[in-house]
Amino acid sequence: MSEIVIRKVSTRSELKVFVDFPFQLYKGNAFWVPPLKFDEINTLRKDKNPAFSYCESEYWLAFNNNRPVGRIAGIINHKESDQLNTRLVRFGWIDFIDDPAVSRALIDTVAEWGRSKGMTGIHGPLGFTDMDPEGMLIEGFDQISSLSAIYNFPYYNDHLQRLGFTKATDWIQFEIKVPAEIPPKVERMAAIVLQKYDLHLLKPRSAKEIRPYAAKMFTMYNEAFMDLYGFTPLTKEQMDCYTKQYFGFIRPEFVSLVVDDHDDIVGFGTTMPSLSLALQKAKGTLFPFGFIHLLRAMRKNDTIHMYLIGVRPDYQGKGVLALVYHELTKAYIDAGIKIARTHPQLEENLKAITIWKNYDGRVNIRRRCWIRDI
Repeated sequence: MSEIVIRKVSTRSELKVFVDFPFQLYKGNAFWVPPLKFDEINTLRKDKNPAFSYCESEYWLAFNNNRPVGRIAGIINHKESDQLNTRLVRFGWIDFIDDPAVSRALIDTVAEWGRSKGMTGIHGPLGFTDMDPEGMLIEGFDQISSLSAIYNFPYYNDHLQRLGFTKATDWIQFEIKVPAEIPPKVERMAAIVLQKYDLHLLKPRSAKEIRPYAAKMFTMYNEAFMDLYGFTPLTKEQMDCYTKQYFGFIRPEFVSLVVDDHDDIVGFGTTMPSLSLALQKAKGTLFPFGFIHLLRAMRKNDTIHMYLIGVRPDYQGKGVLALVYHELTKAYIDAGIKIARTHPQLEENLKAITIWKNYDGRVNIRRRCWIRDI
């Protein structure tokens, strides 16, 4: 095989090749869900992504005979380094053909860049923030992925292990069968919480009514997720960006908001109909017909994806999470939803995953963050 050449992405056209590469690598794969290309580009552009206020990044492509055979991003999250007193460079957006020379060249490039910036270790796949897809798929290769999660071929993990990486942490996802009735224990816990604490449920009728609570949701998100692996708090600019990016897709009946007597959010769940099959049909673009597939999926669907769900730290362990899921389960039953798929959850986050003991579900996907010294 010819020599592998690594080239840094420096132009808009090269960034387009970077974003397009997995569309070629996974062409025809039944489980890979393509992102929307314009979202990917905006995330990776320094002038579009507010995370660059505290992150720096470079992107590289691997070529063989002038044909792209791999890609990778190197990210230094300075907020993470300062808050946790770590010196870890992140790698993300990693894809490659099944050739050890390619994966080694990509990882070595990020490691060398990280060393030049004073980093002593490397971990990933991670994005700029916890809102970006993270974790390399290690179980569930026959499960369809989602808009917010990474899919990869099984050989990726073999390559990482050969390169000396070990487990840093795992995220797991649950596939839940929506019950015909709310589980009795969840019903009881929800009733107790409403009676014991001065809390109430918001009943928004439109996405417009939810929008004023977006900043409060993200503020609480910062508090609730502070101790989780790889997490750094979102800035106001990031909150505004994610509000514009995602809140247009929200169906209010699939959102659960619990507030206290000061109208501050103490628990929330933002979920939406699965867009996986629609995104496969859209093939990375909204036009000319991609948006039609997405609109249809939003209106008619029997599968839900559970994205951001959290409880304020001072209310954790008090049953508020059961109240959030009580309202979501009720909405799913009313809408005829059959399957609910959770967002990736850290396996050690027992406060978040214990609730699933009350439902008929299983862990169907596992992803790993890999780490090693450089």
